[in-house]
Amino acid sequence: MLGNHNQNQDPFSPSMEAMMENHHNTSSNLKSNQCTSNMVQTINAPLDLVWSIIKRFEYPQGYKQFITGCTMLSGDGGIGSVREVLIMSGLPAEVSVERLDKLDNDHHVLKFSIIGGDHRLLNYSSTTTLHEEEERFGGKTVVIESYVVDIPAGSSGEDTRSFTDTIIGCNLRSLAKITEGININQKHT
Repeated sequence: MLGNHNQNQDPFSPSMEAMMENHHNTSSNLKSNQCTSNMVQTINAPLDLVWSIIKRFEYPQGYKQFITGCTMLSGDGGIGSVREVLIMSGLPAEVSVERLDKLDNDHHVLKFSIIGGDHRLLNYSSTTTLHEEEERFGGKTVVIESYVVDIPAGSSGEDTRSFTDTIIGCNLRSLAKITEGININQKHT
């Protein structure tokens, strides 16, 4: 299940509400030339398995289908590391340079910023959190990814949000497909 979360949907559990407030409350500091969104994906796989894929800053192409390669420019995949990712042809960019701002293995939080590249995603910052909700989702992992980005000149907030949500949605669906496949294979071995 993938979607944007809004106030009209069922409320998150108390632990997820706290995580949203602490890590995804992006609209409070939003500037007039920026937009933001939260994407939610429920995955039928254990949190530790999903986190093992997400946390690999040096290997985003492990689930991000629009990335064809990654070179670490500095660091080893820990906080402060900088990567250059190659973007598949057909998209309006070839390269993105990204810095890992936060990696919390205990609370399953990853935050990165785009600091360069040949695209229009200026001042882009993304936060991804993972949540295990036994009661509500039957032991599934809930992934929440939020972002803030500048609206490019000549574009609208809705166009920018639509484009960015589409990319993130594809990445989250890919993550679900990959981790659910691994989970099924592990159960059969």
